[in-house]
Amino acid sequence: ITLEDKALIELYWARDEAAITETASKYGKLCTYIAHNVLHSTEDCEECVNDAYFSVWNAIPTQRPDRFSVFISRITRNLALKRWEYLSAAKRNTAAVTSLDELGDCVSDTSSVENELENQHIENAIGEFLWAQDSEKRNIFIRRYWYFDSIQTICKQTGSSESRVKSILFRMRQKLREHLESEGIIL
Repeated sequence: ITLEDKALIELYWARDEAAITETASKYGKLCTYIAHNVLHSTEDCEECVNDAYFSVWNAIPTQRPDRFSVFISRITRNLALKRWEYLSAAKRNTAAVTSLDELGDCVSDTSSVENELENQHIENAIGEFLWAQDSEKRNIFIRRYWYFDSIQTICKQTGSSESRVKSILFRMRQKLREHLESEGIIL
């Protein structure tokens, strides 16, 4: 955890409202990027990011995150997905649906996970798998399935062809499935 993040967390612990301003200054763009990739609406995105700040405000007195950027990213992503679920009863965000459908074959739905211990086991297994990959593959995988970047966006960021990115993602999903099964995770 960086010195700046420690100071930021201390502001939350002290219940200093400057914590929200500092969070917006340091992590606002990241949160907006995550929310926008899911929601594709400026208004919904802004609301989601503001809800994320409020959620962090409520969560920090009981938690002291090890990595604040991951903590706020996860909250933002989860809120954006919940908002997307609510808004998409009739219409679909094809990018997010495609990303989640691609992973559907190798990762079970979190609503079917019975308890937090199982959830933690799955998180650890996925993290272990990702850290065993080279950084390029890991980054492509995270860009697609965490940030919901389109294949085209990933191609621009990496300089890779579309077929190469698709191939990497396909192979990684297969390897992830095998890894999870070897860890005793029933898919």
